[in-house]
Amino acid sequence: MADVYERMLGELAHAGRLRALAPRTGIDLSSNDYLGLADSPELAAAARAALDRGVPVGSGGSRLLRGNHPEHEALEAEAARLFGTETALYFGGGFVANFALFSCLPQRGDLVVHDELIHASVHEGMRAGRASTRAVPHNDATAVDEAISRWRTDGGTGRPWISVESLYSMDGDRAPIDDLAAIAERHDAMLVIDEAHATGVLGPCGHGLAAHLEGRPNVLSLHTCGKALGAAGALLCLPRTMRDFIVNRSRSFIYATAPAPLMAAVVRAGLAISETADDRRAQLARLVARTGETLAAHGIAPSGSQIQPVIVGEDARAVELARRMQAHGYDIRAIRPPTVPPGTARLRMALTLNTDEATVACMIQTLADELAAMKQNAP
Repeated sequence: MADVYERMLGELAHAGRLRALAPRTGIDLSSNDYLGLADSPELAAAARAALDRGVPVGSGGSRLLRGNHPEHEALEAEAARLFGTETALYFGGGFVANFALFSCLPQRGDLVVHDELIHASVHEGMRAGRASTRAVPHNDATAVDEAISRWRTDGGTGRPWISVESLYSMDGDRAPIDDLAAIAERHDAMLVIDEAHATGVLGPCGHGLAAHLEGRPNVLSLHTCGKALGAAGALLCLPRTMRDFIVNRSRSFIYATAPAPLMAAVVRAGLAISETADDRRAQLARLVARTGETLAAHGIAPSGSQIQPVIVGEDARAVELARRMQAHGYDIRAIRPPTVPPGTARLRMALTLNTDEATVACMIQTLADELAAMKQNAP
């Protein structure tokens, strides 16, 4: 049996797609800690204060057994208030939250129309779910509209669901949220917006790019807590009936040990910090703007967000470029298929407040030099 695994691992290595865990080294240009809160004294103080008031580290069981804790409920109530939704449900991470949603809520006879670049967690949830699915070209609202119309013409009688990311994790571009909201209204569809990379960074008080849609009965949103909020977990914001349905029918919620009450307390502190972090968001926005100018000067198209891809094409070339940048002291990682489409292997650079404009400018110059050297030495 080991030979089977070794053979498959060898095939990944030959294709330039073998993954391995690597330590944190060099300047942070790969994390999603956009506001620099993960190692902040504010969140450390919040954790100590929670421990001092007796908040347990572990939950001891699922939420439906003894694992439910007042800290979970306080976080969910605060999240619902801040984001303007009827209810919220806290999960241990964004992957399990998306899996719970898409494996449970869309029913047999429904249709899920999703952007072709949607998170892997959505794909896994759809695969475990009952609804039919349709992929549409990236950020093509017209294609979403047409997919639902064709489904209706072909006899579809259930409810359509539209699934998008507000800010895409690998390309750093924005979804046409308002166009999609109009399409959802026209077709009586549910609109699911994954705000993972926008929460804390974009929108009023960091509430995300779809903040103006929150609270509508046909809108669900996912706000992850392990990126700009600096903690861990994910908050699914949704109507109360759907929340209750997940609590009763989602196996990935029912049978999972509840998230740590201590982490729920830290997330609540992260939300409070984010609410008043306009100075941090402004600093990050300046870094994004200056980085875009510098990239453009070197002939690299800026994304306009804190997520900046540099697409190099071949898997092995992306790995080699990442290795060279790491050797210069920049922690930048290569992203390869199946995470991104074939032929689009890239470096994914993440801008955070763990670095500064001068450092990023030096990094871009180094990147341009290495790209030129690799081009010159190419066979």
